[in-house]
Amino acid sequence: MQFGIFTVGDVTVDPTTGRAPTEHERIKAMVAIARKAEEVGLDVFATGEHHNPPFVPSSPTTMLGYIAARTERLQLSTATTLITTNDPVKIAEDFAMLQHLADGRVDLMLGRGNTGPVYPWFGKDIRDGIALAIENYHLLHRLWREDVVDWEGRFRTPLQAFTATPRPLDGVPPFVWHGSIRSPEIAEQAAYYGDGFFANNIFWPKEHFQRLIELYRSRFEHYGHGSADQAIVGLGGQVFMRENSQDAVREFRPYFDNAPVYGHGPSLEDFTEQTPLTVGSPQQVIEKTMTFRESFGDYQRQLFLMDHAGLPLKTVLEQLDLLGAEVVPVLRKEFDALRPAHVPDAPTHASLVAARDGAVEVAQ
Repeated sequence: MQFGIFTVGDVTVDPTTGRAPTEHERIKAMVAIARKAEEVGLDVFATGEHHNPPFVPSSPTTMLGYIAARTERLQLSTATTLITTNDPVKIAEDFAMLQHLADGRVDLMLGRGNTGPVYPWFGKDIRDGIALAIENYHLLHRLWREDVVDWEGRFRTPLQAFTATPRPLDGVPPFVWHGSIRSPEIAEQAAYYGDGFFANNIFWPKEHFQRLIELYRSRFEHYGHGSADQAIVGLGGQVFMRENSQDAVREFRPYFDNAPVYGHGPSLEDFTEQTPLTVGSPQQVIEKTMTFRESFGDYQRQLFLMDHAGLPLKTVLEQLDLLGAEVVPVLRKEFDALRPAHVPDAPTHASLVAARDGAVEVAQ
């Protein structure tokens, strides 16, 4: 099972100091956080994609390429790649290039983003969001698997005898996760292609995400990719830790109360009770994260949101130390002991190449 972190790259005022980092400071902090993730033994770093303040990660492949040069084993991913407003040709080429530079340590999560105005900014209509996600991914899927593509669709100019370059590393495209907060159509899409499904698992009660994951699993089996419990599932989550739970609550409260995404709403206590947010000791994080398996079944990737709401870099790095030293080793052991042998690991480039080569050998 893979454990890691994802960032939305928000530039938020620290409520305890009244100061917000500059964009330059925030970008550099994201790189430092990624490098720290590898240092403490995490598997994955994922960045969002946004094109509006207060967010900075408008070019995920640029950031991930920079991080790839400064890490050795960290899997590099996205928390959202906008399949609706990016040209699928550009996605195909950008991520294939990144895949080569990172020696295969790349996958990506497709999504529709959280900002409605991004559609007209890139010449699209938000009312076409689902249709864009479906059509654009169909083209992206072909561009990575066919050397020459003829294409005509509803949302972009036709392609005639087009070859995306570079071709995917070893002829194997990056693994794709389809991320969704609320759309059953995206769960269906992930199942149809046999791709991964990532449930945000941040804001809403678990019952909401249970329905989406159960739909994905049943349709994954329907399309013949394996049994429902072999479907590839990822989950989000968010934590804040100190060795003493009272210290964690006291320190995090002003950040929670003023956070743009959930401040000035339900209390910290209500939010932690009703959603996956955990604020407390490392043991409390372990215990709550273990309940995810009870709710969603065996899954392959767990990403935590830790660098948000104006938290200073120093605090985030301390959080990563706790995550890497006290939380993830226990979770790895516990999840591995519980997972049946027939449930697959999270896909990597090496495992996808091996699966491809094994299929070729069987066919011969």
